[in-house]
Amino acid sequence: MKKIGLVGGISWTSTLDYYKYINQNINERLGGLNSAECIIYSLNFADIQNKGWMNSYDLIFNACKSLAASNVGLIVLGANTAHLFADRIQSKINIPIIHIVAATAKKIQKQKLSKVGLLGTKFTMEMDFYKNKLEAYNIETVIPSSKEDIEEIQNIVKNELGKGIVRKESKQKFIKYATELKERGAEGLVLGCTEIPMLIEQKDFDFPVFDTAKIHVESIVDFALNK
Repeated sequence: MKKIGLVGGISWTSTLDYYKYINQNINERLGGLNSAECIIYSLNFADIQNKGWMNSYDLIFNACKSLAASNVGLIVLGANTAHLFADRIQSKINIPIIHIVAATAKKIQKQKLSKVGLLGTKFTMEMDFYKNKLEAYNIETVIPSSKEDIEEIQNIVKNELGKGIVRKESKQKFIKYATELKERGAEGLVLGCTEIPMLIEQKDFDFPVFDTAKIHVESIVDFALNK
């Protein structure tokens, strides 16, 4: 089993899920008392918020370097938005980074979908890094068209889910956003923020929903176990 290096704290709530899902997945596959050999570098999310994501490359890169120095066999960025820097960091370190968007794209392809709705942080939805990676797999992306909706999604993710707060009113808003994306031709929905499954999941919809954290974990464990 390869040692997993997890960059966490972005946010701590999703890091809890990553740690749980990784260990559950490994135990399901290996049985007994098997669990992951894992090192977590947990960042202070306030540092990223204060700098802004666009100025946080050094924070993420230094966390990856620290993990690489600990002889991990793979590196995991425990947030969709952090993959803004994934390719750039990969070009500077030799430890494989398991890319969340690539893993998600392969799942979408298996269901033979060509157009998906994307809900995530403002940066994930509006910037090109996520859409371009999906486009490389011939998958078109649609996001909410209203700037007000995008700001509301950002607010809920940052000020509620990022603190572990789950509100029924916010769940209904996300269901509305997702339904509107379906009406605009989305064949499936990508939960492009690892905290969003705290609010909505597959059972809330009658079309495919892609939980990126769980999909990511499958690829992480496959690589860690050389599957």
